[in-house]
Amino acid sequence: MSLLKLSDGELFYEAKGSGTPLLFLHAGIADSRMWDAQFSYFSSRFHVIRCDLRGYGQSLLPNGELSYHEDIRSLVDGLGLSEVCLVGASFGGRVAIDFALAYPEKISKLVLVAAVVGGFVPANEVAEFNKQEDLLLEGGNFDDATELNLRMWVDGPHRGPGEVSPPIRNLVGEMQLQAFRHPEPEHASVAQQDLPPAIERLHEIACPVLVLSGDLDTPEFLGLSDLLADRIPGAARNTISGAAHMVSMESPSQFNKLLLEFLSRPLSTR
Repeated sequence: MSLLKLSDGELFYEAKGSGTPLLFLHAGIADSRMWDAQFSYFSSRFHVIRCDLRGYGQSLLPNGELSYHEDIRSLVDGLGLSEVCLVGASFGGRVAIDFALAYPEKISKLVLVAAVVGGFVPANEVAEFNKQEDLLLEGGNFDDATELNLRMWVDGPHRGPGEVSPPIRNLVGEMQLQAFRHPEPEHASVAQQDLPPAIERLHEIACPVLVLSGDLDTPEFLGLSDLLADRIPGAARNTISGAAHMVSMESPSQFNKLLLEFLSRPLSTR
């Protein structure tokens, strides 16, 4: 476990193993612990890195403007890596896409797991969820907001709380609640995204790409994964049965198998 010194703070990360660098970026309802099953499995074959994005886990928000993909550039450079294979889940997928567009020379392969993308405008069930979450957070109801997130992203629209593995649900709840309780400095903000937004620039991504999701995710996010696969040239698309948004936690064996197969392909093929 290490801390990367930044100009305006620190970034927590862990690294293990040797070989091709493989960097995991967590979802917005989690932190680097969501990759426990991948961190141990892939470190026997790769130089595996996982980090807590700032505002999550052990990485604090700065008292100023923050750019998540620039933090990843600082991590890659700080570790002396020329390029990485990048795996991003949900919000981490958005960060991964922004990094791939900003620094294409730094990325060899890209894996997008139930990913969101800059410029995506929520509608239907996601818009309603955002509205409910905002109301709960404005009222300081962190516990209820956490449960709302668990029902939306861990249970998914097709299951109740009792149908999901309790250890997974408990860990995601712990990670989400910790993120809600993170101290937010007075001047903390996220840098505005460059225009045009990433969703209009997906055709620029030239590295091999794999798009993964669970078939029990929300229809809106399943559609978004289809959009990513359609708009990124040559992207491969896989769906894992019996899992919702946190597919790598719910189905680690199948997820790891698909990821390893993709990573083992020669760079000349997608």
